Amino acid sequence: VQLVESGGGLVQAGGSLRLSCAASGIIFSINAMGWYRQAPGKQRELVASITSGSSTNYADSVKGRCTISRDIAKKTVYLQMNSLEPDDTAVYYCNADIQGLGRRHDYWGQGTQVTVSS
Repeated sequence: VQLVESGGGLVQAGGSLRLSCAASGIIFSINAMGWYRQAPGKQRELVASITSGSSTNYADSVKGRCTISRDIAKKTVYLQMNSLEPDDTAVYYCNADIQGLGRRHDYWGQGTQVTVSS
């Protein structure tokens, strides 16, 4: 199983980005999916998560600015980020709780850099 992220980049403050994360491999089901971020010198933190039933949860710092969604058929989760701020600069990681061949496991993507300039 692999998670591959895309959509990061450099954007000015106030701009928008849409991150995507696609799961591939032998997958029987995907439970919760989420986005985390890690800024230099800081711990990795949850940005947003979405359950298999599409219930969502957001960090207080991104509420009202970010929207997480998923396409079950495409095994893909998205993070739409608007009104970006310099403090949003971080490496963003996709996470998914996946039932694969013989086991259920927590998977991580390789990360995608988001840089917001002031």
